[in-house]
Parts: sequence; C-alpha cells; structure tokens
Amino acid sequence: MTRLSVNVNKIATLRNARGGNTPDVIEAARNIQLFGAQGITVHPRPDERHIRYADVRELKPVIHTEFNIEGYPSEGFLQLVLEVCPEQVTLVPDGPNVLTSNAGWNVIAEKKLLTTAIATMQKAGIRVSLFTSTDQKQIEHAATIGADRIELYTEPYAEGFASGNTDSVIPFARAAAFAHSCGMQVNAGHDLDLNNLQHFAENVPYLEEVSIGHALVSDALYLGLEQAVKQYLNCLNALPSN
Repeated sequence: MTRLSVNVNKIATLRNARGGNTPDVIEAARNIQLFGAQGITVHPRPDERHIRYADVRELKPVIHTEFNIEGYPSEGFLQLVLEVCPEQVTLVPDGPNVLTSNAGWNVIAEKKLLTTAIATMQKAGIRVSLFTSTDQKQIEHAATIGADRIELYTEPYAEGFASGNTDSVIPFARAAAFAHSCGMQVNAGHDLDLNNLQHFAENVPYLEEVSIGHALVSDALYLGLEQAVKQYLNCLNALPSN
C-alpha cells in the first residue's frame, strides 16, 4: 500500500498572506490525518514564506502518523530537524531563492555534503530520503552514500502524462526498480494530482509514499479537504473496501 503524505505548505501560504492564524496549519494537519492521510510533509525555507520553523515545532506533537520534513541541508535546517526528530527527512537541492523544487540532486557532485548530512540524521534515528531524478548513476550513488530512500522528482512524468504520453511513467518504473535493487525504498512527488496519480501508482513498483501538497490543497477549494484527501487515497487504492 502506497502511503499518502500531505504537504501543508500551501495552507501556510494562505495564512501568511493575511496574517494571523487563519487557516490554522496545526488544525489542518490534525484533520488531514483524521481523514485518512498517512503522513504530513512540510518544507520550511529560510525566509519562512510558507511553513515557519515555529510551525514545525508545533506540528510535531500533533502528528501521530509520519512526519516528513523537506529541505536543503543547511546548518540551520539540520539543527531544526535534529531538534524535532521527525520520522523522515527529505533532502532537496534547492537553495533559499528557489520558488519550488525543480530538479533532483547531483549526488555525485554533492557527495561530501550529502554524506555528512545523511550520517548526522541517521545517527539521530531519522530516516533519510534524497530527492533525485530517474538517472540510475545518481540513484546508485545515493545508495553508496547511505540514503535510506529516494524521492523521485515527478514533474517530467506529470508533463508527459498531461500531453497524452502515458509512457512517461516508464523511466520512473525503471528507476524505482533499480533503487529497490540497490537496497533503497522509493518515494515520489511533484505535480502529482488526481488526473495522473493512479496511473503512476499502478505502474511504478516498490512505491512506498507519495508527497502531495499544491494539487491536493487546490482541489480542496472545490471538494473540501476531507473529500480531497479521500479522493487521493482512492487513487492509491489505500481506502478499505466497504
């Protein structure tokens, strides 16, 4: 069963646009779990333009599923992760001025940085996932430096699927199988939505978890948060049959 982790960054973006605490990120995370999601994801950035470091600290006590914190392994980010001690940290290559994650790691070029970060997190008992492309050389090096998982960057799949190319899933299926053969588990995320998620999940083996935020929160504007979560779970065949 592939797990759904909901990224609540966009809820924080809406709150920050007006000030105050509406919508309440903490209450949203409680409800998302109540509605069946198996995890909560956040991506705190140094400018705190959506999720704030304080949010991360306040979320930890209310998350009873899985807490996944994404970010670039700067000193401040790693200190926050060690303080909060989530179940998983996902290391992404985008620096502070990047709008959203738009590429996987060049693991070979960043070997020293990533090796140190992975060892530090694992020593604290935190599972480490690296945001990667489908390039098997990069995936192989992720395994070599000790990553527990990879998270496949799925925008190329989403773009291909939207243009009618259902075969755009094939490189991701091959990458997932290769990562599994290297001893790593597989996550995925970026631009997955209600249109393309089921096809992806049906065709990519060993898929442990998908992280979805922007599309799910956008759908919640029309469907309501509970129905949005349940429809994404249905795409993953994660809801029990009646």
